[in-house]
Order: sequence, then structure tokens, then C-alpha cells
Amino acid sequence: MLVAPSTTNKNKNILLVYGHHAMLERWWSLVENLTAYGTVTMPDLPGFGGMDSFAKIGIKPDIDAYADYLASFIKLRFKRKRITIVAISYGFVIATRMLQKHPELSKKVDLLVSIAGFMHHDDFLYSRRQKVFFRCATRFFATRPVAFFIRYGGLNRPVLTFLHKKMPNSKRRMIEVTPEYFKQTMDFEIKIWQANDVRTHWLTSYEFLKLDNCNYRVLLPVVHVVSKQDHYFNNDIVKQHMLVVFTDYKRYTARSKAHTPSVLATKKQAGVMLPTGVRRLLDQA
Repeated sequence: MLVAPSTTNKNKNILLVYGHHAMLERWWSLVENLTAYGTVTMPDLPGFGGMDSFAKIGIKPDIDAYADYLASFIKLRFKRKRITIVAISYGFVIATRMLQKHPELSKKVDLLVSIAGFMHHDDFLYSRRQKVFFRCATRFFATRPVAFFIRYGGLNRPVLTFLHKKMPNSKRRMIEVTPEYFKQTMDFEIKIWQANDVRTHWLTSYEFLKLDNCNYRVLLPVVHVVSKQDHYFNNDIVKQHMLVVFTDYKRYTARSKAHTPSVLATKKQAGVMLPTGVRRLLDQA
């Protein structure tokens, strides 16, 4: 885990839960912004960031397992302390399920912030046909032989460079970047892809394509930061689902050109994920 002390001597404890395809270094630039409001703690998640996968101890890497893991982490790390939770994308899915399964922890939370989080598979902008295709593909990629082949035959510079140049979502991020910046981005992407457990990546991808996190209430309001140009989610449907679960909803818009900023985002570039209104709430919580 990463622990970054407050730069302003504030006593607030901020738990940052990263999302899919991540590692601690990936979100350092966001941590730099958050330390203005308290001490930031960011744990790795099993199967991500180089941490051993749940499979090592015979546990399926599903949302319930991650929810229990995060609950245990909070109980051990923070004990009687109050916390602010900032959760990114899939990290918010985990945090929500944790608060649903362990409602007693809601009493410890001063502020719950979703950054590009989601609640239900219907939040995705994909058509029904695309969802079926992606579910089949991710489940196939998660089989042991295929995952083994992907890890040792596919996660290398030639393959990943080709995919980043051809896949629509990757091309969106690479518009008008210099060759040197593209090379640095690929260096980091390769590091992330090789650090993350392949089967965990695809099994969790399969699960959030059939996600329904709307079955139990959470007695907390949610502050939701949406990307101005999010290419994954219909933010109006996300809002509807969040209002089913949480007691109140506030939305703020980040001036981001994609779901989240680049893996090489500077402190200033990552700062768009914390709009002025959210910073004000972080300062007050």
C-alpha cells in the first residue's frame, strides 16, 4: 500500500481505491492532489499492481471477495478513525458492494466520492449485441490456457503497441501526442499489463459486464464526478442507479477527454478529476 502524509497538516484520513488496470504508481498524480486535504492511503488490490491474486488462496476474484477484502483493510488500518472514501471507476463498484455487505462501516465514512464510478451493466454505452460479445470474449480470455498465452505471448511491446494504435479508446488518448510521449506511455502500459494478473483482469471484466449493484441501500450520500467525454458510461443512467442505492446524489463534471486521464498524467492534469465543488467538500468533510 501507499501512504502519503497530508501536505497541510490536516487530520483527515482519505482512502483511495483505484479501479481496473491499475497499480499504485498509476495514481500517484491524483494522490498529490488529495494530500492537500488529508493523509492518503491507497492499498493494492489482489491480482492488481503486482499483488498476488485471490487464486493463490483458492478464492474467486469476484466483487464480493474484493468487498470483504476492502472491509477487512479498513477495520485493520483505520480501526476507530473516520475516513473519506475516494473510489475510481471499478474501485467504486467494490466500495459500494463493501458498504452494502458491511453497513456498519457506513458510520465511519464522512464523505463518499465516486470518480467515474458505475452501478449496473446498463450504465455502459454498449449495445446489447456488444455486451454479449464482450461477455463471451472476456470469459474466454479468462480461461487458464488462454490467459497463460496472453500473459507470455501477448503482453509484449509489439502487440501492445499495435493495439494502442488501432483500438478506438486507446487512439482517443494518443491524439496529437509526440513520439517520445507515446513511447513513455507504452513503457508504463507494458509495466501495468505485466504486473496485473491476467485471469483476474478478464474475470473482473466479465463480472462488471453483468453487474447489478442496485439491490441494497447504502445510508450515505454520494458525490459523483463524471468525465466530460466519458466513452464508457451513460451518466444519466448512472445517476438513476445511484439514487436507487444512496440517500442523496451530487454530480460534478471533470474536464477530461477520456474516462480518466493518461497514465502519465501530471499533478495538474490529474487535478481535473477533482472539480472545484468536490475540493470544497473534501476541505469541509
